[in-house]
Amino acid sequence: MQYQGALTKMQTEIGDPIQYYLIFESDFIQVNQLLNKKIQIEFVGYKCLACGENKKIFRQGYCYDDFYNQPQVGDWVMRPELSTAHLGIEDRDLDFEKKAQLQPHIVYLANSSNVKVGVTRKSQVPTRWIDQGAHEAIEIVEVPNRYLAGITEVALKEQVADKTNWRTMLKNEVVDEDLIAFKNKIKNFVPDEVKEYFIENGKETQLHFPVLRYPDKLKSLNLEKTPEFSGILKGIKGQYLIFEDNTVFNVRNNEGYVVSLTIS
Repeated sequence: MQYQGALTKMQTEIGDPIQYYLIFESDFIQVNQLLNKKIQIEFVGYKCLACGENKKIFRQGYCYDDFYNQPQVGDWVMRPELSTAHLGIEDRDLDFEKKAQLQPHIVYLANSSNVKVGVTRKSQVPTRWIDQGAHEAIEIVEVPNRYLAGITEVALKEQVADKTNWRTMLKNEVVDEDLIAFKNKIKNFVPDEVKEYFIENGKETQLHFPVLRYPDKLKSLNLEKTPEFSGILKGIKGQYLIFEDNTVFNVRNNEGYVVSLTIS
């Protein structure tokens, strides 16, 4: 079977294990069904997620011009504390920013390689945790806009990490933590204007990934350096495909890359 299209991050569905889907313009693949099958990936070209042109991808699926123009990749996306829509101040497109920023957001703890703090829109729970490869997570606060979530994350980053070690996550060298105790330990560091939104009785969410074998060493596939690759799929975790020869492929990092996939 053969498929071709521009990569976007895998869509997910909560389950035991989590279900993964690759969505192309006119087709989709249920990726869990490809476990133990040989996948050949061939790099064909580019398709910017904004303009649709065959222009070299700069970051996050966008060509250089669109990365610096499109509202969905403004600085406030990676740094929520820079959000200004609640003040009526535009970054790139105020209507877009109001829709994205002025909605319920969650600040959470997730454990993928270590316990880290993060921010996501409420509508993206538990998708955000799945994308990070977290095997357990818990909500800390639910706030009405992205700015409040951002300043909470900044305050808590002084007490807990905000980065995932992707190598540790993919090797599954992880330790279960008592996230409820962890959450209560950092409660007093939540900013005063956010304390009323603290979630007192939240429970941990456990997540299980479709992995048959975790790699002991890692080789990251770069399509521009290796435009053709084939291997036996052994697992899916976060946004990574894990192959039998310890090669791992980050689908999300290759958004906007047009590929041909052959399944055998």
